[in-house]
Amino acid sequence: MSNRTLQLSSELHSYLLSVGVREAPIQRRLREETARLREANMQIAPEEGALLALLVRVLNARNILEIGTFTGYSALAMALALPSGGHLLTCDLNREWTDIARRYWREAGVDERIELRLGHAIDTLRSLQMESMANHFDMAFIDADKKTYRDYYEHALELVRPGGLLIIDNTLWAGRVAEPGETDPNTLAIREFNRDLHADERIELCLVPIADGVTLAYKRHPT
Repeated sequence: MSNRTLQLSSELHSYLLSVGVREAPIQRRLREETARLREANMQIAPEEGALLALLVRVLNARNILEIGTFTGYSALAMALALPSGGHLLTCDLNREWTDIARRYWREAGVDERIELRLGHAIDTLRSLQMESMANHFDMAFIDADKKTYRDYYEHALELVRPGGLLIIDNTLWAGRVAEPGETDPNTLAIREFNRDLHADERIELCLVPIADGVTLAYKRHPT
């Protein structure tokens, strides 16, 4: 998770938000409250929330999986875009942050659409597979521990239906993945993850330079 964006001038980014994003007042208030937290850099950018909501509508998604919710902005954006009867299952480890999320979900009237499972995401994903939910989800959003991205991705790929979409955040990592001298564990993990996805024949792939880099992976139908 990160609110870092690629190198846009402040004027251009302000313009982008003024004409390219329709942010509901409750989304803005959640973003502003989150900005006061020490961990505020984990918040996704508003333009990324708008992209997620648009993808929900384009896919006509009814079942969404989210790995990492923080204070709930991404889940709120997607849940607001869900049709009646839609369901979003999100997993996170931190009760303090997700208590903020629950408060805004409830105020927005989408809390009944969102199921939060607290605990280690890998354990939750394994449980979903044991619950026979393979190929159940139309869409998955991955935005959690970077060093575990490959494991999250493999589980999510099993849980998303053929023709569904996986969305992975922070895949440009403020540009560090393109700098050979950057060798911290998160940068190395994302760099390797990007290479692995580029070679993965199970998906169609596009890395979009929005916010901190968003990878779209379309799960191919079996041949």
